[in-house]
Amino acid sequence: MFAASATRARLANSLVARRGFSTTRSRLASPYHYAEGPRSNIPFNPKTRFFYARYWAFMITGFGAPFAIAGRF
Repeated sequence: MFAASATRARLANSLVARRGFSTTRSRLASPYHYAEGPRSNIPFNPKTRFFYARYWAFMITGFGAPFAIAGRF
């Protein structure tokens, strides 16, 4: 029991057992960093012209297609 805690104490002082909990500043030029803020996490731009007409056409087609297919067979 004492030998195990002595070994653990010795390893705690070595560089192998230490962990550095630090973070680095995100680089804006990185391909893995994206812009933040409202409407930046969606794959389309809701501020374009006729967005709502295209949105409802997509929704009607997407949700209506299974019912139309099921009604035919």
